[in-house]
Amino acid sequence: MIFRRRRTHAIDPFRPVTPTVPRPRDAAPAAPRANPEKLRLRAERRLKFTAACFLVGFAAVGLKMGAISASEAREPATGGLAGAGIVSERADIIDRQGRVLATNVTATALYAQPHLMVDSDAAAEGLARVFPDMNPETWKRRFKSGSKFFWLKGNISPEQQQAIHDLGEPGLLFGQREMRVYPNGPLASHVLGGARYGEQDVRAAEIKGVAGVEAVFDDYLGDPAREGAPLRLSVDLSVQTAMERVLLSGMKLMNAKGAAAILMDIHTGEIVSMASLPDFDPNDRPQVLTQGDRGDDPLFNRAVQGVYELGSTFKIFAAAQSLELGLTNAGTMIDTRGPLRQGRFRIRDFHNYGNQLSVTDVIVKSSNIGTARMALDIGGTRQQAFLRSLGFFEATPVELTEAPGARPLVPARWPDISTMTISYGHGLSASPLHLATAYASLLNGGTRVTPTLLARAAPPEPGPRIVSERVSAEARHMLRQVVTRGTASLAEVEGYQIAGKTGTADKPSPTGGYYRDKVITTFAGVFPAQDPEYVLVVSLDEPSIQAAGEERRTAGWTAVPVASEAVRRIAPLLGLRPDFDPAADSFGAYLTRAGADN
Repeated sequence: MIFRRRRTHAIDPFRPVTPTVPRPRDAAPAAPRANPEKLRLRAERRLKFTAACFLVGFAAVGLKMGAISASEAREPATGGLAGAGIVSERADIIDRQGRVLATNVTATALYAQPHLMVDSDAAAEGLARVFPDMNPETWKRRFKSGSKFFWLKGNISPEQQQAIHDLGEPGLLFGQREMRVYPNGPLASHVLGGARYGEQDVRAAEIKGVAGVEAVFDDYLGDPAREGAPLRLSVDLSVQTAMERVLLSGMKLMNAKGAAAILMDIHTGEIVSMASLPDFDPNDRPQVLTQGDRGDDPLFNRAVQGVYELGSTFKIFAAAQSLELGLTNAGTMIDTRGPLRQGRFRIRDFHNYGNQLSVTDVIVKSSNIGTARMALDIGGTRQQAFLRSLGFFEATPVELTEAPGARPLVPARWPDISTMTISYGHGLSASPLHLATAYASLLNGGTRVTPTLLARAAPPEPGPRIVSERVSAEARHMLRQVVTRGTASLAEVEGYQIAGKTGTADKPSPTGGYYRDKVITTFAGVFPAQDPEYVLVVSLDEPSIQAAGEERRTAGWTAVPVASEAVRRIAPLLGLRPDFDPAADSFGAYLTRAGADN
């Protein structure tokens, strides 16, 4: 065996030793060296793609800038910011002809952020110069209270906005929102009611109804699913304007403290006009009066909330029920000798009408004694049932927030003396709207109507029958004679035959009993009398006028002339053609139209 000697080398202790790692048998061979030409082509493709992306981006930006420069300048939308969740859209309210009664406009709100203010004292003084109702000392203290936000004004005018802007105070800021606007001012204010802000932010505000139809239809008007479709009322703007002007003039002429009027379609119950004076501007709704007479509050709707004794306007109900029951006919003679005694009570007539009057003349001359005798024959139980069928025992269902609280005042007990006094309008208090509904139900052919402030798309189904068509026609004939030869002679309007009844009732005193020199006067009637289409009720609170050499307070001298002028003004607006045919006043025409159904 041959032994070879291994060669050894001197090892440098300062030279690092690189360990040799054996190559695994299954390792892949080393990658071949990349081709420079391929690398160059790949780099060119990447550069071209990047350049194309930049070109598209710059082109898009350029097109957008061009579109913006060509469009009308406006504030950018604030989608997704605070207030975006507040629903501020509210549908319009229109009259029966489509004319706007309430709508929304864009408004500017003013608010303050004191921590952004440069000089809070100067800001408070500047606000006081623009808004005289703002106390500068109060706002100086508030701005230094540590609060970071204050609402200052919900709506300001463009002039006020510019004046605030000129103050140069960065802590006084503006926000845009919608506000409710009533373009006709006080017109139909008690029908519309008014609105206020609910939830609100600096960029949006919710509009909520506070009274009238605005409150009743609050959810309906604010429902986004309706896509802004307007609410159409039965009120006619032109008729409402004429009615309010006549009523205001009449109230001033008669020295009355208040007035109310209702015009209703006699067949459908649609209220074409409803007026109450004094009124208010729903654009600047006043605060509710907390002292004094409730009737003095301009927010008080006399046509609906005013519950009064309505006097002799009730007499036609007793006569019609007596005819319907077959107890009398139009010519039956009634004992009118007075005074009529009932226990310790005495019932008298305004004048001495002799020993007897026909049923027709009891209504024409307005005899309390004759009406009371008919009521006694009817009896209290049947009288209550009849008045209940006319709606005098419940609140009217009209679409106003004030209506449910305006229930008639009926006696807890119903003795014979109540039966007698209620027959001529004393002892039961109701609103002018109750009276208008009852007259419509009695005189339209005898079927009950339901009052409404909504325009009906189609005539409603006839309501329950109150009296026969013949009795309804005879009642109209009696009321027509009240105008032609009775207490309402001043109601005559040439070409428009009016049938109606006057009522004068003493006002109750808060301390008990009645005033001797304060009355509520009312005229309730229908026109045209021969084929009525509308019911009109006019009521005056505490009227007094000098006429024929003495002071007059009765309805024939006060409410009747106002009603007459109202018909003269509104009949042409309603499309009623004047009728100058004298035969229209004949009783035969009434009975021919009514038919002999009895």
